[in-house]
Amino acid sequence: MAGDIITIHTDGSCLGNPGRGGWAALLQWGEHEKELTGGEAHTTNNRMELTAALEALRALKKPSTVDLYSDSQYLRNGITQWIHGWQKNGWKTAAKKPVLNADIWQALLEAEKPHTVRWHWVRGHDGHVENERVDALARRAAENQQ
Repeated sequence: MAGDIITIHTDGSCLGNPGRGGWAALLQWGEHEKELTGGEAHTTNNRMELTAALEALRALKKPSTVDLYSDSQYLRNGITQWIHGWQKNGWKTAAKKPVLNADIWQALLEAEKPHTVRWHWVRGHDGHVENERVDALARRAAENQQ
């Protein structure tokens, strides 16, 4: 796919689960970078992990090749493996239960369409500089929720 190569690092945080939540994304391209953060007063950690990736992809202005790094296996496995079965099953799990966070999964599919996204997992809290940075930003965003 034509366009820039963008590196994105994302993380979600929740104080209590459910509880006050925050998300953060760090977008890097060439010598440039941009931080994005947000949160919700009552949410879950998984929703914040997904929202971080969603908002990062929505922030891209043109079709790009994206390397997206997250410490969430739920996000990476969901978007690269499980989502195809959920779609086929009418957004039901293999156990015939509604898929949790289906609204965000569906929005992620749309946000991903114009891009070539390579989804990467990194071990959280393991000294990975950018992951530690978005972790701190997401925690701060969660702390700021009322």
